[in-house]
This record gives sequence, structure tokens and C-alpha cells, in this order.
Amino acid sequence: QVQLVESGGGLVQAGGSLRLSCGASGGTLSNYRMGWFRQAPGKQREFVAGIRRSFSTTDYADSVKGRFTISRDIAKNTVFLQMNTLRPEDTAVYYCAAASSDLALRAAASFNYWGQGTQVTVSS
Repeated sequence: QVQLVESGGGLVQAGGSLRLSCGASGGTLSNYRMGWFRQAPGKQREFVAGIRRSFSTTDYADSVKGRFTISRDIAKNTVFLQMNTLRPEDTAVYYCAAASSDLALRAAASFNYWGQGTQVTVSS
């Protein structure tokens, strides 16, 4: 059973940066397709970024493309989400997720394991 723990959230001004981390126990993250999702108050959880096992192929939602970067450090068994040029509309709880399948899917239902989330608040 993989357990995921996010960290790195906080309060930042618009235009600033944050780096989220997702650490794991009970599994090696390089064996999983990893994703970051976010959920703002009153909205559905949405896909933000993903990285596949195969060739570490990455995928991004259009709203964050060019501003966010997903990466992983195999030695540290950690996945990161570097968020630059943050906007107030990026405010949400951010979740890390792991999937056993390596299909190029953005659907939350395709992920098997979830972290508890970390709050990101961007002030204008």
C-alpha cells in the first residue's frame, strides 16, 4: 500500500513561486504514473500535471502549461511540482496521486493512491 504525503504549500503573492513535494512510503514512485491534481472551493478536482513511467513523459493542463513543471527524484523517491508565475486562480488544495497503470490518462479515477493534500493560496 503506497502512502503519499504532500508538502510545500503555503501563501504566496501573485507572480511568485512554490515547489510542492510528494514523498512516498510503501512503494517506489518510479514504478507508478504520478499526477498532481487540485481542487478549489466549490469546484471539482482537476488534473494539473502528470508524469508517466515510460520515458518520464509529462503532461500538463492548458491552464498551467509553461508555468508549472512536474519532475521526480528517483533517489529521494519524491515527485515535485514547481509552480512559477502563480495566479490567484491557482489557489486550491493540491493533491499528489499515483497510478499502477501507465496509460496516458488524466482522469482522477485512473489513479489508485492519493495524498491528503496541501493548501496553496495565491494573493492578488
